[in-house]
Amino acid sequence: MSPDQSTGDQSPAGVAVSDAALLGAHVAGDSDAFATLLLRHRDRLWAVALRTTSDPEDAADALQDALISAHRNAASFRGEAAVTTWLHRIVVNACLDLMRRRRSRPSVPLLEEDGEAGHHGIADPRDDFDRLEMRMEIDKALSALPLDQRSAVILVDIEGHSVAETAHILGIAEGTVKSRCSRGRARLAVSLAGLRNPDTAPGVPSGQSTRDAPITRAGHHAGVGLDLGPDRAGHPLAEPDPEVSQ
Repeated sequence: MSPDQSTGDQSPAGVAVSDAALLGAHVAGDSDAFATLLLRHRDRLWAVALRTTSDPEDAADALQDALISAHRNAASFRGEAAVTTWLHRIVVNACLDLMRRRRSRPSVPLLEEDGEAGHHGIADPRDDFDRLEMRMEIDKALSALPLDQRSAVILVDIEGHSVAETAHILGIAEGTVKSRCSRGRARLAVSLAGLRNPDTAPGVPSGQSTRDAPITRAGHHAGVGLDLGPDRAGHPLAEPDPEVSQ
């Protein structure tokens, strides 16, 4: 199955419709095709916008601009990369343009809504607190990265794009992607040292370990990873609007 295929949307014959086919149908005049494509990828596009801007309002504005641009310029897609890569490039560029215009605005740490299915039995409230605390620290560290490094780290380490795909999305050389990721990861390693090794966290008295503090036990022992899943707080795409071009 190609990167542009999904079993989630099928033709009347039961054959999966690819992203490229949906985009082509939209260009040909199918009024529902773009909404179907958006429904398929809305969560990842929102997550990219939110993590890139670090602000739900800015993410919503940038994503709206990006989707309008994609809707109107779909005929420019040449199939040189996956449709998802094309969409991500438009979203990232819209975020970067907006952030350059609003550079003086302070960023707001990202928060992820809890309450997702998957908890069995009685959850320990301390675990929820620790997860939230860890998430806030990671988002704070990401937000503090220079914009070029943040974009590269988000696309490669969080969204899972290859270096080549990220280079295409950002319009830069693959070597530049590797360099930006390397520098960004080095900064994150310093910023998140207290989560990886709680005994070195700021404010921990000499001879005392944060492992002795029960309320932060789960967060400190869980390790630090950047695969945080889709951000849904303030998701503007809960119901995709087929009239996005208006």
